[in-house]
Amino acid sequence: MKKVVIIWSSPNTDGLTASAKNMFVSGLADRGIQAEEIHLNAMNIEHCRACGDGWGTCRDDGTCIIQDDYAAIYQKLEDADGIVFISAVYWQETTECFKAFFDRLRRNHAIHNRTLADKNALLIACAGGSGRGAVECLMMMERGMNHLGMKTYDRIPVVRFNKDYMLPALKGAGAAFADCVENGFQ
Repeated sequence: MKKVVIIWSSPNTDGLTASAKNMFVSGLADRGIQAEEIHLNAMNIEHCRACGDGWGTCRDDGTCIIQDDYAAIYQKLEDADGIVFISAVYWQETTECFKAFFDRLRRNHAIHNRTLADKNALLIACAGGSGRGAVECLMMMERGMNHLGMKTYDRIPVVRFNKDYMLPALKGAGAAFADCVENGFQ
């Protein structure tokens, strides 16, 4: 059975970001795709320590000296057939939890591992307030995907002004992503 891993981050487990995630997962489920949700805010993810001379064991052997939930999450990403990154937006960027995880991901992956290269990812940014930061956040997320060598399948901004039509559209996006996971992203 194909599996999609959803990495999501928001301190609010019943807000806009959680609603977006739930709709996307519903679309995956409609197509019979198993989704494993990883809520970064509920995980123990420390910030990169830039150990050694700024590059420690991450450069030498693709591991991290920090003993937290990061390594287990990384393994789930390696095993996934598709990856979805969803974050609330703060000041045009992902959440602090997301940034801590992603900084570690880039360091471990960039030089040594490269096991996520060519994996397909979908990006969703959810902005309350004015909503103006969603597109900038997606651009930052996509730069990270490029750095990892991952393929960005789609970028979806959800803001409080478009949520009435974007949330149902996310169910369709989940179904479309599921079809690509099953049949290929070409």
